[in-house]
Formats: sequence, C-alpha cells, structure tokens
Amino acid sequence: MSYISHADPECTEQDSFIRLRIKPREKDLGEFSVRRVLPSSEQAMVGPIVLFDQMGPATYQPGNGIDVRPHPHIGIATITYLFKGEILHKDSLGVIQAIKPGAINLMTAGQGISHAERPGEDFDRESELFGIQSWIALPDELQEIEPDFAHFTKDSLPGWRENGVSLRLIMGEFAGRSSPVTQYSRTLYVDITLEPSGEMTLPLEEQEAALYVAEGAVQLNDEPVEAGVMAVLDPTQVIQISSASGARVLLIGGDPVGERHLYWNFVSNSKSRIDQAKADWREQRFPQVPGDDEFIPLPD
Repeated sequence: MSYISHADPECTEQDSFIRLRIKPREKDLGEFSVRRVLPSSEQAMVGPIVLFDQMGPATYQPGNGIDVRPHPHIGIATITYLFKGEILHKDSLGVIQAIKPGAINLMTAGQGISHAERPGEDFDRESELFGIQSWIALPDELQEIEPDFAHFTKDSLPGWRENGVSLRLIMGEFAGRSSPVTQYSRTLYVDITLEPSGEMTLPLEEQEAALYVAEGAVQLNDEPVEAGVMAVLDPTQVIQISSASGARVLLIGGDPVGERHLYWNFVSNSKSRIDQAKADWREQRFPQVPGDDEFIPLPD
C-alpha cells in the first residue's frame, strides 16, 4: 500500500514557474498498458487529482480493443475523456454508457462501485484509442457518499477559440466559464489545442496546477515542454503558453484534499477503510455489474 501526499516543490524546482517536470512510466494493467503520470515518486497529486493515465494512442485490428473486466473503486470519482475511439462503460448501478471523443463519463465511487470498460461499436473494424483517465480524490467528508454515474455530451461542455487556441472546459471554472460537470472540491480540467503559432495566457488563480502535453510540443514563457511531459506550475506566476507547430495539452489542478492511502483501485485517508475494501472484494461483497460475471482477483 502506498501513502501519497503533495510533494514539496522546492525540492525539485527547475524553473521559476515550472516547479517540476514529470515523465510518465509504462504501467501494465493486465488487459492493456497505460502511460501513468500521477502518482509519481516526485509528485503524488495535483490538487485533488490522484491518478492521471494516458491511454494510447493505439490502433487495434478488428476484434481487438480495450477490454477491462469488472473491478472495484472507493473514495474517488473517475473522469474518462477521449481524443479518439470509443469505450463502453458498464457498472454495478446498471448503467451502460458509451463514451466517444469530447464527451465525459464521470463515475463517483464513494462508498463503493464496480465497473467494466468494454469495446465500443468500432470493435468489428480497425479502430483507434487515445485518451485520458483521471481519478479525483473525494474530500474527507464525501468519501462515503452513494455511488453515482453521469454522462456529459461534447456539446454540453463549454468550448471556445481565441488567438489560434481552441479550448474545451471539462471540469471547474476557467477564463470566466463554468463546466456543468460535478465538482466535489475545487477542480480544474481543460482540454487545450494550439494551432501553429497559437498562444494564450493561463489564468491559474493561485490553485495547484499542472500542464500535460499529450501531442506536439509547447513553450511556457519560452521554456520548451515536449510531448509526454507534465509540467507542475507555480500558480502565482503569469504563464504564457504557445506552440510553433501545434500541440494538444491538458491543464489540470484544483485545491488539495489532503494525504491519501492508495492500494490498487482503492483510495482513502484511512488505511483501515482500504483494508475493509480489500476484504469486501476478496469475499465478493462489492456490488456486481449486472450480466457481467467475470472477476479480477485482489492483487497480491
């Protein structure tokens, strides 16, 4: 079991406005692998975001694709956001919901939920998958709320363009706009696409923040940041982002919710609560996904 907290940025400061650069590591999840950025040994969380995984980009031949058996969660809300491809979400609430690029699946685990991620309608043809899955740690007082699921279409999320930059607000408030996606604590999540020579100033409003470059390369106040790197930012600084050749980045952040224990898919401020979740899954006391009887044993 890991005990995770917010790292001291002064120990790893590189630039006056970039506190830390994080490169993802390959993480084998059994059914597929991801590029895991958070948690890292240098920085466990950014705001309430305790996990940040890049899925793909990957190309699948007909009859192949992402296929994750039912597994449990507690203490978090998961956000799935795709650039390409399709995933079919199924959970123990009975929800069956496909997600496509630009939409949001927000699953709130709270006291406990099980879900599976199965191939979408593109399973019978060559398909692509590219996207991000993040976990948001729930505040202490909300860790045991009832599980929930919500789907938000691409058109329901604020989108706009300025100075060669296209933005879509996934969660929180940014540049005078608000997302309809539920927040359990102050959270920031923005999809930003920069055209060649596009630029903008990032209004961070003194909250923890980091920028992940999913495609291309950017300059932050003329400091280069390449694809596959998360730059943890100093939110008190004025930061200009630009790209000579074009790029796609995710801006994440928010307010800290405190230190968390992490074991497999369980997140809590209490070690005993995670032990209980482990026993519940081992003894198959978690709610099950209707019509999906596959089972992933508790990891050693």
